[in-house]
Amino acid sequence: MASNNFTSELEFHILGFSSVLATPFLSFFILLVIYIFNVSGNSLIIVVTRMDYNLYKPMYFFLGSLALVDMSFTTVTLPKLMEIFLNPQKTICFVCCMMQMYFFLSVGVTESFHLAAMSYDRYLAICNSLQYNRIMTNRVCVFMVLGCWISGFSSVLLPVILISRLQFCNLHINHFFCDISPVIQLSCCNTKNLEMFIFLTAFIVILGTFSVIVFSYVKIVISILRISTSSGKKKAFSTCISHLITFLIYYGTIIFMYVRPKSKSDLDIDKKTAVFYSIISPTLNPLIYTLRNNEIKNSLKKNTYCTRESESVTDKISVST
Repeated sequence: MASNNFTSELEFHILGFSSVLATPFLSFFILLVIYIFNVSGNSLIIVVTRMDYNLYKPMYFFLGSLALVDMSFTTVTLPKLMEIFLNPQKTICFVCCMMQMYFFLSVGVTESFHLAAMSYDRYLAICNSLQYNRIMTNRVCVFMVLGCWISGFSSVLLPVILISRLQFCNLHINHFFCDISPVIQLSCCNTKNLEMFIFLTAFIVILGTFSVIVFSYVKIVISILRISTSSGKKKAFSTCISHLITFLIYYGTIIFMYVRPKSKSDLDIDKKTAVFYSIISPTLNPLIYTLRNNEIKNSLKKNTYCTRESESVTDKISVST
């Protein structure tokens, strides 16, 4: 048993995925490619939405902030997981584990609030278009994004502090990062009250933001159905289809993960589900938004063309000199 006096000196062993431990270098390479693709894709969205004046709109301001969230999602877990694949001991210190848990949960809650804010933005743009520019000012957008980040990082602070004060009988985490359920199950203490508190927190945050998104899209669908022309319906729906896809993928997995009773036999299923919403989904989001959004595609083409033109002019000048 590890007492509270010595928890800071503990080291947890990350079991990860036992089925791929025979090929650690291949696993490391695959994760590295995924991480590079994630960082590159999300960084590209941030740069494009900031460089192109035509994208200085609330929707793209939220999208740029969401890209930062997605990039943070994988940064919290993948670098340490890549290290674990190359480290025979596969350990993580207690403080590092608690920090990883805190930042992972904070970023996850922040993403939930971001998706809710983006759905509200689409609701105003489609259902209240005449008042949209008056309501969604730059100041309002900044406050909404700051509210998403502050809410995300404050709402999970108490649960993580309570978990850090537990005593642990087992130091082997059956997961690929320090998530709530696998860490709590290592404790020697009676954690029923703590688990109930965490469940209620997850229920309020996840289903609260989920309700905002569902309400917004019900209103959006009703408004789109009232549009008389098919081209108008298609245009209105195309402005929010990417966000809707992201919403369905993300919430489908996290509701399954966090808003349901837990048992020890669920950990293997949780690991596979966690891969989807913590690694695959944040990596695919840039692809979803760039392929489904004509304004972003046009901006990318324009900036690529301008870059080529600039390089061509530079080459001509260098040749002439």
